[in-house]
Amino acid sequence: MSKQDNEAAGKLPLQDNGIAKTSNAPARTSRLGHLYIIPLLMLTLFTGAVIGMYFQPPGLRVFFNATGLQPGAGSDMPIAIAVQKVSAQEEVAVISEGDVLALGRIIPRGDVINVATPSGAGDARIAALNVNVGDTVERRDILAELDNLPQLQSAIRTAQANVAVRDAALAQTRASIDASRAEAQASLSKAEAGATETDAELSRVTSLFERGVTTRAEMDRAIASANTAARDVERNIATLSRYAAGSDTVQADIAVAEANLTAAKAELARAEQDIERGYVRAPTKSTVLQIHAQPGERPSASGIIDLGDTSQMTIEAEVYQSMIARVTIGDPISASADALPQPLTGVVAAIGLEIGRQSITSDDPAANTDARVVDVIISLDADSSARARALTNLETIVRIDAGRIE
Repeated sequence: MSKQDNEAAGKLPLQDNGIAKTSNAPARTSRLGHLYIIPLLMLTLFTGAVIGMYFQPPGLRVFFNATGLQPGAGSDMPIAIAVQKVSAQEEVAVISEGDVLALGRIIPRGDVINVATPSGAGDARIAALNVNVGDTVERRDILAELDNLPQLQSAIRTAQANVAVRDAALAQTRASIDASRAEAQASLSKAEAGATETDAELSRVTSLFERGVTTRAEMDRAIASANTAARDVERNIATLSRYAAGSDTVQADIAVAEANLTAAKAELARAEQDIERGYVRAPTKSTVLQIHAQPGERPSASGIIDLGDTSQMTIEAEVYQSMIARVTIGDPISASADALPQPLTGVVAAIGLEIGRQSITSDDPAANTDARVVDVIISLDADSSARARALTNLETIVRIDAGRIE
């Protein structure tokens, strides 16, 4: 073999394989031993974290107090949170995992009332506003007047005048009937007097005729006069009967006049009812929260004025359907928000009977906006209600102490 062949053979990797395996074996064993340390270290850290969160030893509590951190505060639903419980020993209680968190909004008792224009107001505009934001109004107070009010008032005046005319016509009809009755009675009396006189004359002439003192012609004239007077009495009796109370003629004339008056009064009543289309009234005692339309503007679909009974503020909380079974009426609550210097407190007053879609959502873009929830109404205590009076629709985070063990 030549020298060049020997040098080429010396460069082959097979020539060094046995030496490399022999020299690197201790180093590879050392690296494998280091790899087992990492899982052991992670297992130790995890076990220590679980033990610390479960038992919360004094050292861990000192750490949280010094740093201001709270256990579980970084999650959407904290596992546990330290709450100061005022008692003789100033004990510290830990809220149980049975507590329920929910998003809520502050509302007046009975929610916000959106007052719209009256039914039938059409395209009427606001003519005058009689209230300002913050005013307290009583039921049926006039909040605003619409520009159709003058037209409605004119319709009332027209209807009132028509009633007066119809009333006068009825009175005139009755007076005319009374006058006609009196006239017929007078005519009857005159006819009866004439008949009495002709009867007396007939008796006198008959006596003379029987004695042969008067002629047959005179006797016939006396009979004719008596018969005429009798027929005149009968005619006047018939005329008087037409105006007697309860007769068909009188009933018909008065019935027509009364019907016309009734129709006029009905028209007046309708006009008086229609005038309410020109007023916007308060449906109940409440406080003016917001005004959506000013004089000269046509009210939009959002209504004219928002009202609310701020004498008692409440919170409408939306509890997930999977957690509603934990909530019962009377459970204490606390509600917090950035705008509140300290949490609001109260109790659960009502639980809804229907599951609906969530309407209150957080600012978190990853939040579930299509959750199924149940409305829970919370009544705030007197102090919290007073502090929340000017915060209608403020979104809060509500913690319901469901099943809390005192």
